[in-house]
Amino acid sequence: MIDSSASRYPRAEWRLLITPPLDGATNMAIDEAILQALAEGDGRPTVRFFQWEPACLSLGYNQHWTDIDLAALAQHGYTWTRRPTGGKAILHTDEATYSLIIPQDDPRIEGGVVESYRILSLGLLRGLHRLGLNAEQASREEARTKRQETSGGGPVCFDTPSVYEITVNGKKLIGSAQLRRKKIVLQHGTLPLVGNLNRIIDVLDFPPDERAAQHAMLPERALTVEQALGRVISFDAAIAALEQGFAEQLNLKLEPAGLTPREQKLAEQLRAAQYANESWLRRV
Repeated sequence: MIDSSASRYPRAEWRLLITPPLDGATNMAIDEAILQALAEGDGRPTVRFFQWEPACLSLGYNQHWTDIDLAALAQHGYTWTRRPTGGKAILHTDEATYSLIIPQDDPRIEGGVVESYRILSLGLLRGLHRLGLNAEQASREEARTKRQETSGGGPVCFDTPSVYEITVNGKKLIGSAQLRRKKIVLQHGTLPLVGNLNRIIDVLDFPPDERAAQHAMLPERALTVEQALGRVISFDAAIAALEQGFAEQLNLKLEPAGLTPREQKLAEQLRAAQYANESWLRRV
């Protein structure tokens, strides 16, 4: 059941930013640029939706780059980058990705990291229900049990749900992560729409026997919207539902707008210095 807590929050106007499909380095640079601009007092709280082109493998901020099979990655035509947030590897393709960039003192994310994660996930949940998905938040017990079953988990994000992540019939549907820096919160995550989630297994560095085990395990732990609903949902339909879910749950008016000149400049700088920079990408 969804918490009807929207009435607790004062009405607020945030930016709705829908960017065209972009490479992974640019996508991650934009998220951090929005955070930096907001911290400098030159930005707005933002709900962003985006896609990745070409398909991109992203590692968590401190995940070791040798988890990647670089030869296989190149063979498949994928790129790779890091996220400013933590977590494990995600292959971004055939999905809808969201990000929320919000001042840390906003009443919608009060109560610390875990509680803010729960509140923001309720917006996702409300949007998914609009699509007809029987989705729910993973409980602490469910997340703990899945971690124990995987002995702490491997390098794949979608093999285990964290507490309050979104599941359908016990399988992970949305993976999210959060960063707090300069009194700003960035939370972003991915909703797989279609396709074979096992594609990620083929571009990570597994011994053959472990690769086979991962191929067998991941479909039991995660799923796409198409698998959950039995039909394809387009990117536009998915983000329209999520947009409405956030607006309703958090008592928001979302106003479409683009990046500011300051944000665009910051994104270009961050892309060059970090997210498309091989030495930075391989620093761990």
